[in-house]
Amino acid sequence: MKIQSNEQIEKLKDKVKGQIVLPDDPNYNEVREIWNAMIDRRPAVIVQCAETDDVLHALSYARENGLEISIRGGGHNIAGSALCDNGILIDFSNMKNVRVDAQKRRAYVEPGATLGDFDKAVQAHGLATSVGINSTTGIAGLTLGGGFGWLTRKYGMTIDNLVSAEMVTADGRKIKVSEDENTDLFWAIRGGGGNFGVVTQFEFALYPVGPEILAGLLVFPIDQTKQVLEKYRDFVKSAPEELNIWVVLRKAPPLPFLPENVHGKEVIVLAIFYAGDIAEGEKLINPLRSFGDAYGEHIGAQLYAQWQQAFDPLLTPGARNYWKSHNFTELSDGALDSIIEFAGKLPSPQCEIFIGLIEGAANRVPSDAMAYGHRDAKFVLNVHGRWDEAAQDETCIAWARAFFEASMPYASAGAYVNFMTGDESDRVAAAYGANYARLKQIKKKYDPENIFHNNQNIKS
Repeated sequence: MKIQSNEQIEKLKDKVKGQIVLPDDPNYNEVREIWNAMIDRRPAVIVQCAETDDVLHALSYARENGLEISIRGGGHNIAGSALCDNGILIDFSNMKNVRVDAQKRRAYVEPGATLGDFDKAVQAHGLATSVGINSTTGIAGLTLGGGFGWLTRKYGMTIDNLVSAEMVTADGRKIKVSEDENTDLFWAIRGGGGNFGVVTQFEFALYPVGPEILAGLLVFPIDQTKQVLEKYRDFVKSAPEELNIWVVLRKAPPLPFLPENVHGKEVIVLAIFYAGDIAEGEKLINPLRSFGDAYGEHIGAQLYAQWQQAFDPLLTPGARNYWKSHNFTELSDGALDSIIEFAGKLPSPQCEIFIGLIEGAANRVPSDAMAYGHRDAKFVLNVHGRWDEAAQDETCIAWARAFFEASMPYASAGAYVNFMTGDESDRVAAAYGANYARLKQIKKKYDPENIFHNNQNIKS
């Protein structure tokens, strides 16, 4: 651990409006905690920013003292990029404001806000945009990597709805990026992660959604997986974009609508979401019930903001996580077979396989319109390795890697950077495909010394 002199720290404290947290402080361990318990790093200095100028002071301090830099929004990133050892952590935990202009249908969001903060603020006006499905996820990391969820079919990815951003660059300038200002940088941050600077405010387009939507779960036995997946594959080909259905394969949690003897058994779950007329949605989803002999269901009208929190109990902080991900242009028979095989080998009660349907608006954006270029992807398959004890590390990681390899022949090109682990730096170029060369040029222009490298790093 690099020890900072009292004089240096006092100078920093005098400049910063927020809080400085050091390793000897009683709240240090609490402040440095992040979502993935596998990541345990100890920054030398934590700057809990209260305003944009605090970022400038933190960057200047890092340069003067030769310190590594990491940046935390929600601290939800699988690879644990929010933390660095012996460096300075720029922490946005206290910058969570979400301002809504309901007339313009715009939201102005600070980088420490979670999806829960965002949804609460915009739903007060009956508005939403396409974000993720776990309310504790940070809006910043989600957006910079791409972002997809229940509304992606209708409104595209999170980055497709980013109107502008305010940033601090590596050389300490405050700038705005949009389709009209610093357009190269605006192109790069939409999918290029935190490689190019520190975003201090996001501006999003909003759409009328809710407050009530139709949503819920339909749970089938695992031995019906093949027929459910085949029928699902056919059904979604003609489903309207207001309707989204994701698939989850896991051991059944103790949901109250499931018989007790099903709890802990392997199941296949259809997670259903419809942003439209409730009665019309009920008609649309009725054929899903014929996919098999369900253990149970819980589907009905509910508040959009509540549905956005529905999966939170399965994704609480403090567990150990190792994820892998593929894009698919189709769910081939081979892909289905690999899913079925590994769903039968779940190594912990929390491990799961999910298929996210993203076909729709996101596919209508040109692949070179922004850094995220995988616009042919219709499905995202994610392997959630998740467990509690370090003794399970080897088993659960091996399962995730084996499934990833087995399903690779059926996947399309590229990768989703938000689901890449810390040991996948060799996949960064592949993740961006044809857009990687331009990203390298922009990186060289805005961060030639690569001070922002605690991420899925783009090297100029």
